[in-house]
Amino acid sequence: MKHVLLVAVCFFFQLAQSQPDTLFLRTKAPKYDGPEWIQKNKASVNLNEVAFVNWNSGGSNSISGLFGMESSANYTDKYFSWRNNAVMRYGVNKQQARELRKTDDLFELNSDIGFKPDSITNWYYSAKLNFRTQLANGYKYPNKDTPISRLMAPGYLFFGGGMEYGKNIDQLSFYFSPLTLKATFVLDEDLANAGKFGVTRAVLDSEGNIIVPGERIRKEVGILINNSYEMEVATNIKVKQQVSLYSDYINNFGNVDVDWRLDFDFKVNNFVKATLGSHLRYDDDIKTTKPSDIEGETDEAGAKVQWKQFLGIGFAVDF
Repeated sequence: MKHVLLVAVCFFFQLAQSQPDTLFLRTKAPKYDGPEWIQKNKASVNLNEVAFVNWNSGGSNSISGLFGMESSANYTDKYFSWRNNAVMRYGVNKQQARELRKTDDLFELNSDIGFKPDSITNWYYSAKLNFRTQLANGYKYPNKDTPISRLMAPGYLFFGGGMEYGKNIDQLSFYFSPLTLKATFVLDEDLANAGKFGVTRAVLDSEGNIIVPGERIRKEVGILINNSYEMEVATNIKVKQQVSLYSDYINNFGNVDVDWRLDFDFKVNNFVKATLGSHLRYDDDIKTTKPSDIEGETDEAGAKVQWKQFLGIGFAVDF
């Protein structure tokens, strides 16, 4: 976990040092043209296909697709800012002689409202809400008999208030909340009884019968730090990074949950685009398992860093 935080700190320091003009010198507030609502929608489809015929190096035919939808509705006036967005992604992959497998699954809602006491400052009193879950069952392939995750198992809700800097500077935001509620939902009976995603597992008798069912909702109160930054690194190439750091006051304060996304968007034309992304997570409540000395059973192996990398080329439409 310490190595993850060290990498994050080094990244932010390097970004700040390499972009002084955009990060620190653009302090002039944009011209105020009155209250306005801005709504944007984006749909994208990424497809990848590989086929082999008498290919002497070998290979397996495969096809994969990723569908994405994103919608935002933002209000701004001289003192208030209210930003809302919804994101949905679902991806699948099919290889020759292998079952259809899920590659991506996300449903996320974000809403934050901010108020600044005057028209000059870049500091806002802010409240944020974030909710995310998945749409379909998740499996540890090739085993498709026992789901390891489902809709609302898990589901995550963050809600809190604090201070935010940067809403008057394009594509830059730094948010600090000393009091944020985190709720983890595990609404699947089997997963809740097994104590997945940090909830309290069921209490069993000596014969394996359930005495006390597993916890369905886990509540935490802690400190949250968010940072996001978007910039154009070259013509038609944009980079966007988002990082969230959370630590619970009550349970193991100092253990930091990390969620860090880094995405590069490459624009070929108004419709054809490519995306290269990285998503790193660490959650101390999500434990891994290892084979037990007893055949057919597993032991807890502690939390580990989760990492996902993706590359996609496809079509995107703004409307």
